[in-house]
Parts: sequence; C-alpha cells; structure tokens
Amino acid sequence: MSKDAIIKQELTKDDFVSDQVVKWCPGCGDHAILSALENVLPQLGKRKEDILIISGIGCSSRFPYYVNTYGFHGIHGRALAIASGARISNPDLSIWVATGDGDSMAIGGNHFIHAIRRNLDINLMLFNNEIYGLTKGQYSPTTPFGQVTKTSPYGTIESPFEPGELCIGAQGTFFARGIDANPKALTEIFLASARHKGMSVVEILQNCVIFNNGAHKHLNDRENKADRQLWLEHGKRMLFGKEGNKGLILKGTDLQVVTIGENGISEADILIHDAHSTNPIIHLQLIRMRYPEFPVAFGVIRDVEKPSYEQLMVEQIKAVQKKSPYLTADALFRSGTTWEVE
Repeated sequence: MSKDAIIKQELTKDDFVSDQVVKWCPGCGDHAILSALENVLPQLGKRKEDILIISGIGCSSRFPYYVNTYGFHGIHGRALAIASGARISNPDLSIWVATGDGDSMAIGGNHFIHAIRRNLDINLMLFNNEIYGLTKGQYSPTTPFGQVTKTSPYGTIESPFEPGELCIGAQGTFFARGIDANPKALTEIFLASARHKGMSVVEILQNCVIFNNGAHKHLNDRENKADRQLWLEHGKRMLFGKEGNKGLILKGTDLQVVTIGENGISEADILIHDAHSTNPIIHLQLIRMRYPEFPVAFGVIRDVEKPSYEQLMVEQIKAVQKKSPYLTADALFRSGTTWEVE
C-alpha cells in the first residue's frame, strides 16, 4: 500500500489513544489537554508515523507515552532542542512538544526563546500550572509574586514570567491561550496551531490538583467566568460578559473595559481583534490583561506570517547548489589536485 493510500484512510480519535495506563492524578487538567489533542490529530491528514510528540521532564512530559504516534521523551528543558533537529531533518513531520512552565522557561529558557526566534514549524503546548508539580511543589517561573510554596515558605519574591510576553519578545509569530476546563475551545486552538506555518506557542492554564489546586479557579467558576474570560476571534469585536455587553476600547495607548450603553458607548466603539497584525502592541496588551482590572484573554491572540527556519534553510541550500560546480561529495573529493598512494 502506498503512503498516499495510507493517508487517505480515515483515522479517528481512537486510533491515537495509547495502550499505556495514563498515570496523571485524577482530576489533573492534563487529561483534558490530552483529549483535545487526540481530537485534532485525525484532522491533520497525516499518518500516525508522520506525527511526533516530544517532551522534556515533568508531569506534562509523559505525553509521548499517552499518544499512539512516534514519541521522544527527552531530558529536562531540552525538548525544543530535540524538536529542532527533527524539524530540519524531516519536513513531513507534524511535531508537537509538550512542556511545563518550569521545563520550558527555567532550565529550558534559552531553547524556548531561540526556537521561537528561529520560527521553526513546531507546535508547543505549554502546560502552565504555576508550580513544579512532578518535583513536589516548588515555585516555578510563572508562580505569582508572594505565593507560599515548598521553596518559598514566606512567599515568593520573584516577579513571574508571562509566557506570551517572552514569545512576542522573541519575535514569535503565533501565540494562543487556552484553559483545561474548556477542551472544546482548546481543540480549536490546537487546529489553528497546526495550520500555522512556523513556531506556535499555546499556553494552557492547567490545574495541578495536588500542589496548586484552584490556581485558575477565579477565572473559571461558573458564576463569574463570562465576566472574567475574553475569548478572541480574528475579525470579531472584543466582547465579553454575561450579557455580552462588555468590551475593550483603546483610550490613548491603553486598553480600557467599557459597558455598551454607558457613557455613550455603542458596539461600534468596541475594538475588533486583528490576530494577523504585524504590530504586536495590542497583542502584548491583551496578553498582559489580568483580573480583576481586566478579563483574561483566551484564544488565538497572535497569528502572523513569516518564513519558517526550515523553509529558508532549504531555499538557501538550493541556491548554493545551483552555483556550486560540485553536485556530489564524490565530485568534491576528486576536485583539484589528486594523487594515488601505491
């Protein structure tokens, strides 16, 4: 059977479910993330053999065991280094990296920013539970200032990283934010990530039921989440709230929350989301929004076109080959002055 014939076979979510026992804690947000990705993989038009899941170390990094594709469980912070090599070696692969806030932005921080800067065509799923879970509750690069943890018994005195800020600061072309409690929306975000040709960073607010339970509860309780979550769609107005009558306007250079019908505000005044804008200023402001002053922005915040690293690499190699008099290694070895040793 040819490769094309195999691709045309319809795959389902069940085809990507591993036979391994999933060993995350009951109630862990990782289960919902896994389910969302399993929904997406059959829609890629790829064979299972052409999908690669790579991870480092952490609870999230057990992901390769739980997806029935090829996988690579790397070492702490080095998943993106492995993914970079895989990306430039095999252009047919769909590559997904599962990483946590500690794995990616502490020991893996350099790989994180440089993979983004190079714009390699990799899908990064960043599980952000604002704690080190696997190693039992130390504060991480995203732990809020002042939080009491195993390694900050009097409260952290470090300002946390904002993953989206790092992404855009490294010239990122795609950044989205989801939450484990909304796997349907997360599925749509993963699909958008897969369609993007370049480095995609998807931050997922994820709950660690053991060491940081309820970290995102203030955003997701049923009574108030409509007023605390802003779900963005390209080309649509930035509206939110239980009545859908709250929105964002630009006052000077700053975003401001307003209510339609108050102070002469109409729906026409509400900003329209432009995920494709090459100017990152509004994207950065959306990323920085925090409750209670603002709702937290979810969905695809930034999605701009830019040549990927491997695309430019292939073009460069072809250009050099056209100019080179040596088309093979053998021709190079036999060029210039040669002699035989008898």
